[in-house]
Amino acid sequence: MPSISSNPLLAAYWSESSIITNGLILLHLAGALALGLLVGYERAYHGRAAGMRTYGLVCMASAALTILAGYPDFWYGGHGGVLAPVDPTRIIQGVVTGIGFLGAGVIMREGFNITGLTTAASIWASSAIGVLVGVGFYLAAMGMAFFAGMIMIYLNRLEPYLPSRHAVAVRMRFKSQVLPREEVLRQAALERGYEIAGSSLTISSEEGRQEWRFVALALSNRSGAPLSELAQELAAFEGLEAFQLSHARN
Repeated sequence: MPSISSNPLLAAYWSESSIITNGLILLHLAGALALGLLVGYERAYHGRAAGMRTYGLVCMASAALTILAGYPDFWYGGHGGVLAPVDPTRIIQGVVTGIGFLGAGVIMREGFNITGLTTAASIWASSAIGVLVGVGFYLAAMGMAFFAGMIMIYLNRLEPYLPSRHAVAVRMRFKSQVLPREEVLRQAALERGYEIAGSSLTISSEEGRQEWRFVALALSNRSGAPLSELAQELAAFEGLEAFQLSHARN
């Protein structure tokens, strides 16, 4: 079996100019990843659904799909005109669009809890890795796969050491004729180390019973009563018919 070095077509994928180009792409991916993680940390700190992993993956994948269009002379080992008589960008657009629908299918929402965002972002990132492999940027593809794997495996272990504020999704259904007041609720949250996240409060009524839903955001990473303590207090409140507490997560 002939080696890669003895085959000019295969050797072109690992030529010096191709490796330099892949290295430059990797630097762009690392920079996009860092900026995405920064934005994601700010959103996670303020209790938003999408966190660092989601933003990091999406930003990096977007950079990958954008930068590869800038090096058409290096596609397919410099044999783009021979191996790709059809414009590959049209195929890439179709792939990204189709993967977008697939990713949307794994996102689920239940109240204030949204699950599947990171999975959807990782699916989309994997499509970008596949595109990089398809056009012949093997080194960049391996680097992006490494970055994505590190995000999925280790970032959630790092997040507890970063300054953060955990969020609690709260649902409270009051008994008939009980009319709660928002300012009283906000004050009670502050006394327990939480604040009600802006624009998260929703109120509904059915058969004379009001149901309040909101996200309680801890004032700091060390404040905020635990869920078990909050549950005990709510269970002792006579005006409540039912309640539900859960960590708001993505």
